[in-house]
Amino acid sequence: MATGGPPTQSPSAPSTDVIESRIDGEFSGWEGETIFKLENGQVWQQASYAYMYSYKYRPKVLIFRTRGGYEMQVDGVSNRVRVTRLR
Repeated sequence: MATGGPPTQSPSAPSTDVIESRIDGEFSGWEGETIFKLENGQVWQQASYAYMYSYKYRPKVLIFRTRGGYEMQVDGVSNRVRVTRLR
């Protein structure tokens, strides 16, 4: 017996993919093409031009999928930055 009901999640629904890690070492913000090395081994690069300075040591980061790609939120920093994964 087929239900014929709608799918449980539409293709346009936001993804819940979230990566939690820390910057591996010192963090001093971003300046255009900044590369971020995470403690989990992943490497990400800034994908949108923006400048922001904030010094932190091993801050927690959240990287999450958006409709336009990925964004990174650094603990203690109010701005987010678009990023792409290199490794």
